[in-house]
Amino acid sequence: MKPSNWLIILVLTIGVLAISTGAILIRLASLSAGISGIGFSLVIAASRVAIASLLLVPTWSKIQWQNLQPGAIVYAGAAGVCLAAHFPLWITSLSYTSIAASTTLVTTNPIWVALLSWWWFKERLSRRTVIGIVVAMTGGLTIGLADISGTTTGSNPFLGNFLALMGAWTASLYMLLGREAQSKGFGIGGYIVVVYGVAAIVLLPIPLFSGVGYFGYSGLVYFYLLLMALVPQLIGHTSFNWAVRWVSPTLVTLAILFEPVGASFLGYLLFGEVPSLIVLLGAVILLVGVAVAALGSQQK
Repeated sequence: MKPSNWLIILVLTIGVLAISTGAILIRLASLSAGISGIGFSLVIAASRVAIASLLLVPTWSKIQWQNLQPGAIVYAGAAGVCLAAHFPLWITSLSYTSIAASTTLVTTNPIWVALLSWWWFKERLSRRTVIGIVVAMTGGLTIGLADISGTTTGSNPFLGNFLALMGAWTASLYMLLGREAQSKGFGIGGYIVVVYGVAAIVLLPIPLFSGVGYFGYSGLVYFYLLLMALVPQLIGHTSFNWAVRWVSPTLVTLAILFEPVGASFLGYLLFGEVPSLIVLLGAVILLVGVAVAALGSQQK
């Protein structure tokens, strides 16, 4: 039986609030550790998916492996590799650019999913999707203009924004590969177990080669890492995975676009981080473009 509309709205709201804490918890962990950059970003990314994987151990016995079609595990494993690339790229971006710019750019994946679907699956782009892509790119260029004019926040905004975009690209591949894996028999529970497990296996050894370990941090750092796995990862993503069973994927995509709003508001409250006017203008234009593109994709 379909749940009531108010319950669906409540779950989506909880999901948005949960994922909005992701960037904040990353920044808090970095500040508590006194470390930033790619090395510690890898520690955060690996810890986040590893803890989430361990929390899902009780569900392993419920996976119906016999129902999987050929290629399902390959697609799920590839999605896990893409997720393993996504988190370090996006997390590192927060060391170089503002929370507003990073979270706005990393949520542009509906555009890249549409373009990849057109190239990979030969899916037709609607006129509205094309218009949305053009509008979103205009917003992205506006955010880039803030880098040139020196009116954005961060030690290296150009690098940070580019890393956030790369995070969006890898997230888009992750979504498309996940769609293929689930079309070949994976339920959402089994799929998440495989994806998080593969991402953890890929990521866990890498920080050791960069000279950054997992031990020796304050208890507060480990507390933030645990919160990352619980709140944005399990509560946030699970809320959206549940909601998409009952409402349009487009509606869920549009709900996720509120993440930059929530993250920017929390960034202002906790860190006093105020995005420049150009970044705010670019973010609004970009999010409108993504929304138009997402609605256009639903028309196909």
